[in-house]
Amino acid sequence: MAHQHLTEMLDLDVEVLHDHHREVIALAGTLVPAEPHIIDLGAGTGAGTLALARQLSDAQLTAVDIDDEMLAHLRHRATELGVGQRIRTVRADLDDTWPTDLGPADLIWASAAMHHFADPARALGQARAALRPGGAIMITELDSFPKFLSDPVGSAIEDRCHDEMARHRAAAGMHMNEDWGAHLTAAGFVAEAERRFDIDLRAPLPQRALRYAQVCLSRMGERLGDRLSRVDLATLGDIAANLSEQDLVIRATRLVWIGRVPRSVPSP
Repeated sequence: MAHQHLTEMLDLDVEVLHDHHREVIALAGTLVPAEPHIIDLGAGTGAGTLALARQLSDAQLTAVDIDDEMLAHLRHRATELGVGQRIRTVRADLDDTWPTDLGPADLIWASAAMHHFADPARALGQARAALRPGGAIMITELDSFPKFLSDPVGSAIEDRCHDEMARHRAAAGMHMNEDWGAHLTAAGFVAEAERRFDIDLRAPLPQRALRYAQVCLSRMGERLGDRLSRVDLATLGDIAANLSEQDLVIRATRLVWIGRVPRSVPSP
């Protein structure tokens, strides 16, 4: 069930926050030449891969993930959308040595992936090696799950869950709230841009927003099953089950960093 919720949550994120994703994908499209090769790191369900394939009809894409089920889902969706012939999937543990045939690439897309790496500096070094001179990397990160509840009781328990999730991620060694611009510079990239997207959606919300909220809240309960009180867990479950569109808001923060490989090595 946890895996199913994750897959559905990732797909719904793109569907419900479509305006944000459209803007970010369009930005990625400005970074590449004609007929680009794009690598999607930690591709998951392939939301980014598929969006890039549809935005850039001449692009070839390589989607990399460690999860066979996610990659199978990606291939199925790519076939449904008629872009399967331009997408290659590669199963790999990106905390290990990367496959030698990933590059050369014109763009590396790393959406909500960098915080998972055991050694982000090593990963960025391997990303730089996989890019052509002048190639770009686009890192997108989130601060947490979105927030959905506006009533006092719901907001209070949601805040407690988010605080506990932050502690859980820190204990797991995840690299949240990092300055990825500084990391890019340290890895030899030229830091080209940084953007912040503050998402605040109110009624009328997209049709699938209610399901998105329910899946996100349920996923949070699954992750915090041994870290919340029984009362909080039961209350969170009740809220997720009985949430209505009238009660719903969607607030989230997404951050984007763009770095580029220099086209030539400066003279000493």
